[in-house]
Amino acid sequence: MTSVINVNLPGQSYEIAITSLLLSETLQERDATRALSYANAPSSLDQLGQQMASLKLGKKVMLVSNPTIFKHFGERVITSLKSAGFEVASCTLPPGERYKTLNSIQKLYDVALENRLERSSTMVALGGGVVGDMTGFAAATWLRGINVVQVPTSLLAMVDSAIGGKTGVNHPHGKNLIGAFHQPRLVLIDPDVLKTLPMREFRSGMAEVIKYGVIWDAELFAQLEASKRLDQLRYVKPDLLTNILTRSCQAKADVVGKDEKEGGLRAILNYGHTIGHAVESLTGYRLVNHGEAVAIGMVAAGQIAVDLGLWQKEDTERQNALIQKTGLPTQLPAGVDIEAIIEALQLDKKVKAGKVRFVLPTEIGVVTVTDEVPSDIIRQVLRGM
Repeated sequence: MTSVINVNLPGQSYEIAITSLLLSETLQERDATRALSYANAPSSLDQLGQQMASLKLGKKVMLVSNPTIFKHFGERVITSLKSAGFEVASCTLPPGERYKTLNSIQKLYDVALENRLERSSTMVALGGGVVGDMTGFAAATWLRGINVVQVPTSLLAMVDSAIGGKTGVNHPHGKNLIGAFHQPRLVLIDPDVLKTLPMREFRSGMAEVIKYGVIWDAELFAQLEASKRLDQLRYVKPDLLTNILTRSCQAKADVVGKDEKEGGLRAILNYGHTIGHAVESLTGYRLVNHGEAVAIGMVAAGQIAVDLGLWQKEDTERQNALIQKTGLPTQLPAGVDIEAIIEALQLDKKVKAGKVRFVLPTEIGVVTVTDEVPSDIIRQVLRGM
């Protein structure tokens, strides 16, 4: 069984295909060895070639991944693509946000050139958000734009970064300052691959899920609150994981369908990201990962909203309790300079006419976007963290 969510856009609509969960009770008692064996179980990855063939894509495909993900799933994906008649080249990039650079993109260009990728060709991103962002950017810029298919393998990529066409790489002074909008032709989500996801990366993805609850879906927020534990996949029941994936993807599809290139509404998807990106950048993309930074950013944004009289204290306490339930941080990392954060905010992509735009909640499920946040309020909140 596959759930299909449509991302409806004027230029090119596409499907998010979420396959049914095969999670068994043994997941509750898994260990590292058992987790690795799950990578050999049949899944929708075996159907990728067939689904791509139905889109009438060109025969040349370049698979992009990182060594760990490729070891788990790469050969299976290549077999699926070749069985569907595709000619497949592959390229692996080092894992980690610090490698999301133009140097890595150059490596993708080199492999694309070596294998003579054409305008009808496709790059397939098999991995988390870093792989997806870089593959999307390379596809957006190779021959002025070729096809890209997203096959996310992390929770964060499944619910957020693989959807919506935002691609890019980091600049030493800011996250994703170099990029392009380039929508995928297909997003294929196989929840079973999460069984090999490290616990820290699972928690990172939960930050984006909580974000959707705060900005868009109060019912999803309530479902998360009702769960006893959210810090590890094995404590998340299959029906809740199904809801997490479908409701988060539907929220992203709804917002992107209304505002593809962030002219207005789509800005709400940046909740927690304004301060979060600054924290990531200032810690060299090593100390905290993206989800951890977003969690810190949501705590800050929630308190800013309270201090501005936009949000009830009880609601920010509910949000922070939910963040803590996932095992995510709610405090700034030690040693991060507050004035450096204030300065870094000026390099944020959302700055307009010198003013930093913040996404701030007004109730669970509803947010507003404002550029009227005094620097003194930001300092005060950050000092309290």
